[in-house]
Amino acid sequence: MVVEMERFSGACTCGREHEITVKAVWIEAGAVTKLDKLLKQYSFPVIICDENTKRAALPFMKNYFETLEVLTVTGEDIHANDIFVDQVEKKLSEKADCLLAVGSGTVHDLTRYTAYQRGIEFISIPTAASVDGFVSSVAAMTWHGMKKALTAKAPRYVLADTDIFKNAPFRLTASGISDLMGKYTALLDWRISHILTGEYLCEAIYDLELEAVREVELVLDNIKTGDPESMEKLMYALILSGLAMQMAGNSRPASGAEHHVSHLWEMEIINDYIDALHGEKVSVGLILCLEYYEKIKEAVQAKTCKVIDGRAYETELLKQTFGKKGMYELALEENDPNLMEELSLKDLEEKLPEIANEIEKLPDSKKMQKLLSDAGCITTMEQLGLSEEKKELTLRLCPYVRRRLTLLRLSKNLSFPGSLYG
Repeated sequence: MVVEMERFSGACTCGREHEITVKAVWIEAGAVTKLDKLLKQYSFPVIICDENTKRAALPFMKNYFETLEVLTVTGEDIHANDIFVDQVEKKLSEKADCLLAVGSGTVHDLTRYTAYQRGIEFISIPTAASVDGFVSSVAAMTWHGMKKALTAKAPRYVLADTDIFKNAPFRLTASGISDLMGKYTALLDWRISHILTGEYLCEAIYDLELEAVREVELVLDNIKTGDPESMEKLMYALILSGLAMQMAGNSRPASGAEHHVSHLWEMEIINDYIDALHGEKVSVGLILCLEYYEKIKEAVQAKTCKVIDGRAYETELLKQTFGKKGMYELALEENDPNLMEELSLKDLEEKLPEIANEIEKLPDSKKMQKLLSDAGCITTMEQLGLSEEKKELTLRLCPYVRRRLTLLRLSKNLSFPGSLYG
């Protein structure tokens, strides 16, 4: 499958000119053989991988691993953070003029950030259909303890070789499914912010994300059996999601409150280290957000939802949590200026019925949990090794990990039966 890149760039009905820097995407068996031609334009390409992703790709890329310089990221619990960025930068030859990201999410984030810092191009070679960030122009990093979306570089080419990624451990594939399903709440959050604040929203990008999610929903059973064609549809959907982010210029179409839940747990503010993949945490975040959003909808429809003034920072709560980890000032810095400072409570009250109508379009939380569970995905805090007792604190704190308006952040201004705020 060759992805037609023309549909993602150029003038749009939203009034903006979308720019895509990815030149070509191939999703097919034997895709890596195209490297022979592509690498002719570079004088010193370098493969970046870790031990696991090298092992997965080696049978299909043996000649490239033997003839090109290979930078293998090493260490315990490799993550996309300042520590491993430093390792890559110190190991990488000054002569490198193109990087080959052979891996999944972490390897790609380390590569795209390094490529941006060096001002060079990179080629994406996914070893698993595990995340939607392969073609993103931002790197999801833990930077000195805080989750950040750092400016990075999108790949010039994507060679998604079915022979490689179809053999990935199913846990990685399930993580990709979960990451994709999380777009339901991410898109809802974007829509609500647009309704209330006039934040830019492109309907074409919005529809592109929905297309990606719905395409995968139709073939979940086949993905579980490892059907190559269905695996290619999953990879295509993940790449579509990444292109949507590139079109928007940020991660807004693909990351909302469900990702903030994941980020909070990754920062270990209220929990110990969790041995879980990104998509696994997003999956649980999705279910938690769907459940809470349903409560908001029901309260609005029952006219038991009252608007209160929750625009100010919960200073004491932040001190007791982020502060204990030495990150209180960093949390304030991330959220400055307060994105709810200019929020009109009157507008919020008037827009509640419209907000409830948008929530009505979301999938039912119980049905989504069953859908994901049947697909082999993680859906509960217990499966992550987290106590249910941390659920309410998670929902209260996670909006502070990223300065982005979501319905969960807005809900600090809503009081109803079952509300976190009285």
